[in-house]
Amino acid sequence: MISELFAELSDVDEETTARLRSRLVATAGAEGLLDVGYRTVDSPVGQLLLAATAQGLVRVAFHREGHDSVLGALAGSVSPRILAAPSRLDKAARQLDEYFAGRRTAFDLPLDFRLARGFRLAVLRHLTVIPYGGTESYTQVAAAAGSPRAVRAAGTACATNPLPLVVPCHRVVRSDGSSGGYRGGAEAKQTLLTLETSK
Repeated sequence: MISELFAELSDVDEETTARLRSRLVATAGAEGLLDVGYRTVDSPVGQLLLAATAQGLVRVAFHREGHDSVLGALAGSVSPRILAAPSRLDKAARQLDEYFAGRRTAFDLPLDFRLARGFRLAVLRHLTVIPYGGTESYTQVAAAAGSPRAVRAAGTACATNPLPLVVPCHRVVRSDGSSGGYRGGAEAKQTLLTLETSK
């Protein structure tokens, strides 16, 4: 059935292609062949790639990370059965729109943390409780995650956060108050911090 749908995709107009792709995603999902669905969304910090498994949102990637590279990494670490499946990510896309419009201060999405383990996972879980508009230092985050001396490791956990924005590592700053690094770039981090403090 899937191979027949792929065969139909050649030499057709955009509307038909979209309809056939939708059928392909539905069929793959029904047959248990879709492990990771993805879509892209535009945002004030650039185009974002959203990817989800059956368990929840597994990856949010900035354009500067190279979306094709991110999908390749997901194919290696999660599953090669990846398809563009925009409807699987409708809720995440809607909540991000609401966040950027200043109408949402917390995300309510199922999250799949399989890309983080150990102390990094502890850091990510703590980040979800840093309030909207607030910040914590890397030192505070390390202590809250259970290893007060692991400040550098806390920074690495933030830098490799697979779910930026939704798991708000942008709310972690240096002890001197400067913003520090960010997966999406310094400008994106400042944009997010300004958005959250301008209410």
